[in-house]
Amino acid sequence: MYTAFAQVYDALMEVDYAAWAAHYHALMKSAGVKEKGKCVECACGTGSLTLPLRKMGFQMTGVDLSQEMLARAMEKARAAGVMIPFVCQDMCELKVPRWVDCVLCTCDGVNYLTAPQKAQQFFRAAFEALRPGGALIFDVSTPEKLQHTLGNNTLFADEEEMAYIWQNAYDEKTACVELALSIFVKRPDGAYDRLEEAQTQRAHSMEELTAWLSQAGFEEILFYGAQRMDEPRPGDDRWHVSARKPGL
Repeated sequence: MYTAFAQVYDALMEVDYAAWAAHYHALMKSAGVKEKGKCVECACGTGSLTLPLRKMGFQMTGVDLSQEMLARAMEKARAAGVMIPFVCQDMCELKVPRWVDCVLCTCDGVNYLTAPQKAQQFFRAAFEALRPGGALIFDVSTPEKLQHTLGNNTLFADEEEMAYIWQNAYDEKTACVELALSIFVKRPDGAYDRLEEAQTQRAHSMEELTAWLSQAGFEEILFYGAQRMDEPRPGDDRWHVSARKPGL
């Protein structure tokens, strides 16, 4: 996944990463994560959140399964003059040399765990990686977004240097949406290269996530609305979730 997509990921993602990083900082502070604490960001992609969080003072490590995405992240870190370890690792088998203060999973990373068993495996791995009292914080696209905003819809964009066709199909039985993306990138000679990307996301319910986190051993499980520090509301397209590992 993301092999070809890594070439154009940053151009396609219309995200205010500075605002996202500030919101994650607020979530970490609310969960008791200490300033300048050790933090692992799973599904870090090209490091667009890892870098600003590092500049805020957190001791960041980025983890992703895509070597291509990590290569882009390392390029960006070098260009910014920032030292960040980036590790190619399956987050469901997360291993850290020493306990960390916080585990993050950003930008729909948990949605890509389409089998409930994989989400449970990740939560257990995150629990083991955390020091007592540490926090797991992540975001997910809501079932409403995956089923109604993305599901069974076709999205288009036609810009000067790039165009794409994004076709989606939602399966109610599996609660999964299949995402098929055709990307056309303009070359210097005016011709276009075509990239194909296929992904699958699952719409995890609030009840499922709460149960899986509890089974992994987490406490103080809190859901927040889309980049807000209050409870989710009907129509939210994203939830942020924090959970604490019990202290000693």
